[in-house]
Formats: sequence, C-alpha cells, structure tokens
Amino acid sequence: MYKRILVAVDGSEPSRRALAEAIRLGGELSACLLLVNVINKSPWISPEIDQTTLQHLIDDLRGTGESILHEAKTAARGAGVEVDARLIEALGAEAGECVIQQAASWPADLIVCGTHGRRGLRRLLMGSDAEYIVRHSAVPVLLVPASASPARTEGST
Repeated sequence: MYKRILVAVDGSEPSRRALAEAIRLGGELSACLLLVNVINKSPWISPEIDQTTLQHLIDDLRGTGESILHEAKTAARGAGVEVDARLIEALGAEAGECVIQQAASWPADLIVCGTHGRRGLRRLLMGSDAEYIVRHSAVPVLLVPASASPARTEGST
C-alpha cells in the first residue's frame, strides 16, 4: 500500500482539504508525507521591474511558502505522521511539472492534491495543475475537491 505520499500545498482551501486527507491516510497507513510548495518566479520577471523590487517579491513568495509548509508540517506532526517538506523555486515551470518531478525523485507512491474545480474559460485562462498532475503522473493521484459534496446518509443511494 502507500508508504510515501507527496502532498501539494499552496495554502488554498482545496489544498488544506487535501492535506487533511493525506494526514488521515498517512496515519492509517503508517506512511510518511512529503509536503511540496512551489513558487514560480517567472511571472515577476519583467523589464519594468527593477532588481530590488523583484527580490522583495521573491522574498515575500518564499516567506509565504515557508509559512504554508510550516503550518502543514505542524498539522501532520500533531497527528503523529512522519513528514518532510520542500519549497521548490521554479523559473518557467508550472507547479504541476514540479510536483511530478518531485514525485519521481523522492519517490512517491501516491500524490494528493486539491482541485479548485474550475470550468470553462477560468480553467482555460488559469490552467489546471491538478489536471497536469493526473495526466503526467507515474503513480496514483488522489484529487480532493474544493468543497465537500453533501454527506450521504445511511441507506441513501
């Protein structure tokens, strides 16, 4: 069964739900988790942005990523789950690509990530890291939706 679970975390609600599910699985399966947060520096590189401003932006992104990872590690450790974390600084690569690379190099048995459930034009414009991960992963992927569907009751179909 799954002993090495990679969890993509970005601080969003879907990511928090995915983390909670990964912690639950990690506890039940005695698995270790690798938390991955990706910061993509390329959108900030522009001729109009001076080097000092760019460095401040990157430092802010780095600080936010480290904070997200610290909070997630604290939650996993609080549940008694073995955990490690990596902040990935990407230049030109999308988060999904970085997650796939980390899953291969670690190596992961399972990838857990949240999905925002975007559709139509929003999905086209913003892309979908979750879709990229599903399409390119060599290991199973568990997608956790942005919001829970209504709970099924005993005896419902």
